[in-house]
Amino acid sequence: MNLSSVQHKLKKWLSFNFAANTNWAATLFHSPKLKYFNRPSTQPPVTMADQHSMNLKPSNRFLGKRTIFYDDEEEQTLTLNRCTVGSNSSSSNQFTSSQSYSYKRHTKWKSRKLESSNTQDFRNWSYSADCDPYDIRDKIILVSYNILAVENASKHPHLYLKVPFKYVKWEHRRAAIRKELAQYGPSILCFQAIDCYSDLHDALQQDGFEGVLKARTGDARDGCAIFWNYKRFKLLHEESIEFQSFGLRDNVAQFCVLKMNDDRLNPDSKMSKPRCLVVGNIHVLFNPNRGDIKLGQIRLFLEKAHRLSEEWGGIPVVLGGDFNSVPQSAMYQYISSAKLDVLQQDRKRISGQIEKPLCHSFLTKGTFRQKRLTYTWTDEELKLATGSEEVTCLQHSLNLRSAYLGVPGTVTTRDNLGEPLVTSFHSKFMGTVDYIWHSDQLVPVRVLETLPRNALEKMGGLPSKIWGSDHLALVCEFAFAKNEA
Repeated sequence: MNLSSVQHKLKKWLSFNFAANTNWAATLFHSPKLKYFNRPSTQPPVTMADQHSMNLKPSNRFLGKRTIFYDDEEEQTLTLNRCTVGSNSSSSNQFTSSQSYSYKRHTKWKSRKLESSNTQDFRNWSYSADCDPYDIRDKIILVSYNILAVENASKHPHLYLKVPFKYVKWEHRRAAIRKELAQYGPSILCFQAIDCYSDLHDALQQDGFEGVLKARTGDARDGCAIFWNYKRFKLLHEESIEFQSFGLRDNVAQFCVLKMNDDRLNPDSKMSKPRCLVVGNIHVLFNPNRGDIKLGQIRLFLEKAHRLSEEWGGIPVVLGGDFNSVPQSAMYQYISSAKLDVLQQDRKRISGQIEKPLCHSFLTKGTFRQKRLTYTWTDEELKLATGSEEVTCLQHSLNLRSAYLGVPGTVTTRDNLGEPLVTSFHSKFMGTVDYIWHSDQLVPVRVLETLPRNALEKMGGLPSKIWGSDHLALVCEFAFAKNEA
């Protein structure tokens, strides 16, 4: 019999026969935790729950020699779990159940933390093979970002059940968004779902930005906002669209005509002629069933972008936004190909949100989910979508390209069309609905890759400690085409 077993048996014997002298026994064996096994009958026993309330860390031997580290987040979890257990359970059982969950959660968090250093906290730049970034002047970096309205997050908590509450709070997200944007060195920012404009404006103004807001009509408090670096650009013109005036819901879109300032302190940045461009920003209706309204909003958005470009001398156009449609949808086809036969589309599946492709990897370029059938549209639906009951084929005059298609990516972040696999992720959706479109007077130099799908799945959802929204920002650096020099 070894010494440890002898000590164990002696402790057990003392605990039953010398309860009054337990403190002496604890001192003898240098085990302060021993005094919690037995106390005089006049004092209630100190349970694990009591230890937690007194901020005492349990000994390893109480937990099967598992080392557990409690931080503030874990302590809050224990408290919340203990309150949600039924009243017929004992306090000891409540704490035991909560603690086992906390340990499991901590283990999962620890493994995520180790993995995040490689895949979840960093996004890589991909460069165009056709452009030498060191041989191009007058470059601009544009960011399109749905930053998740505070009101939307509070009204739909079921979308963020797997996200710690502190990461959904605006105070955390605002700091995370500002820190993220600073890493990109942006020139122009297109925000969607922004309802704390003054708050964000004050922060971005300190970083050298000026901006304009277009709030949604109706009861909603959020809207769209365009910011620009006021040292690099000057605002020449501003316009907006209230789709409500066309019977197309309370969504809005906005446009800014910006002129690039000539930095005369830097000879390499001198321009042969003033650089101007139209910047458009839109947040399309979410409702997947109302493809007619979605098409109507996109139609008006593209028409105004083209008109502004022509009015200012055929200047380049760049459009950012949350288009609430997937890359394999008829909506995407309309923007990229400039035409769409409406009667060959099912109104409820135009955006592709309801019936998504089975897997991105099975798609080939140019394939779409909609079947080639003739669907019945009412006169009212046709008028909302095309502007007239007599028109069944939509067309627009812009030659638009998706910025991410112009720069090759990797299979971990792109689908077979070349678009990001995921730009939005919460408990009800994982896919791509955000885009940056541009006319051919602008050339993508590089784009910021989104996060790999498997890395996002391990996170459980967005926002997170690093990323301040349930969408990922799209970032593209553009250069003016040579024929624009």
